[in-house]
Amino acid sequence: MTLLPPDALADRLKSGLLSFPVTHFDADLQFDEARYREHLAWQAGFDVAGLFAAGGTGEGFSLTPEEIDRVVRVAVDEVADRVPVIAPATGGTAVSVAQAQAAEAAGASGLLLFPPYLTEASQRGLVEHISAVCRATDLGVIVYSRANAVLIDTTVAEVAERNPNLIGLKDGVGDIEQMTRTYARVGDRLIYVGGLPTAETFALPLLQLGVTTYSSALYNFLPEFALRFYAAVRAQDRTAVYQMLNDFVLPYLDIRDRAKGYAVSIVKAGLTAVGRDGGRVRPPLADLTEAELAELAALVDKVS
Repeated sequence: MTLLPPDALADRLKSGLLSFPVTHFDADLQFDEARYREHLAWQAGFDVAGLFAAGGTGEGFSLTPEEIDRVVRVAVDEVADRVPVIAPATGGTAVSVAQAQAAEAAGASGLLLFPPYLTEASQRGLVEHISAVCRATDLGVIVYSRANAVLIDTTVAEVAERNPNLIGLKDGVGDIEQMTRTYARVGDRLIYVGGLPTAETFALPLLQLGVTTYSSALYNFLPEFALRFYAAVRAQDRTAVYQMLNDFVLPYLDIRDRAKGYAVSIVKAGLTAVGRDGGRVRPPLADLTEAELAELAALVDKVS
């Protein structure tokens, strides 16, 4: 796939389901390139609109900058001819700028800008942070609103006005009023990506607020189920959506909510449950217990 201009990337991403592949580790918790490549090739074999390398579900927060660059390069090499690969930019402004430039050099199709690390910031400061990263690259940029970087509607409007290559807002908050204000003010200038864990839970109501796509962690291990769910959401088939919520998603959330960090751990466990060996998570995350893995496997069997 040739490099997509920001507007073309936006059109591609909003046309379908998005996902964040897990990052595989070996027994020593080092990056396992072979298993990661195998996973990406499987993921790219379905009708997914974009894959976000080394993101939240990909444990990007546990990777060194050098590892992030390697993971992105491997993803680009493996699947970028079929699916856009979106790279992360994390941490403070200088680190995020460097990662944005590295992502462009690696051949990524776009960038997801995560909140700055371990600091509070004003809306004015966030405008400058986002703008500095956008200026550093020609890639289309999606900004992730969550944690210490929750963007209000006027801020979103300002950064969209200042930065033509800002193409999207990923919402990790779920504030209905704020999303309504943002869409009312900014409209279709940006694409809106659902980023709450687990995104399927919120997909139908957020569709009414302009959130036309979302990042599905479930796609990692149940791609066909995740795509059926997405199709039901886009068709606003409430009966089908709530049937799938009851059959799988809500019981899955009951397991996920038992420990902090399980939103990532349960995805790797899901891969193991379907026979694809998700492996372990890196500290500070913790893996599911054997009993929880067995419970998840039984749940997966019902929808596989």
